[in-house]
Amino acid sequence: MTESAAGYVLGPGDGRAIDLGAFSMTVKASEEQTGGLFSLLEATEPPGFGPPLHIHHGIAEAFYVLDGEYLVVIGDEEHRCSAGSFILVPAGTLHGFRVGGVPSRKLNLYLPAAMVGYFDEMSEAMTAGDGTDERLSEIAGRYAMQVIGPVPDGYL
Repeated sequence: MTESAAGYVLGPGDGRAIDLGAFSMTVKASEEQTGGLFSLLEATEPPGFGPPLHIHHGIAEAFYVLDGEYLVVIGDEEHRCSAGSFILVPAGTLHGFRVGGVPSRKLNLYLPAAMVGYFDEMSEAMTAGDGTDERLSEIAGRYAMQVIGPVPDGYL
């Protein structure tokens, strides 16, 4: 890990957008900007949306719910998380989530920096019409992510 080149400020709505079809991510801080310490993304997701159950090997993930509601699974426990909730998922822990009944937004924090490349590659695959379960697992593997559960309808 190296030191960041410079501090910076992003205003509301600022950051690099990643279009993922049913949902979108905005990169607020990348590995390059934080010297590898962390990455931060903002997610905007529709009701009922969520990824398959998965594990990040060697990477902790945290969520902060900005708007709406999420049902978060950590291991074998489910937690209903409304706006203002903070969720920590230690590295190597099975987890997933589903958006509640309204469009929702959250911040995703990865420690150390990770996952920006995963979302970029998923966006490229979906744009190319290659958003398959097999492609998802292949891309996930490059980013120390293991897909465990079935891929829910609407994720790809």
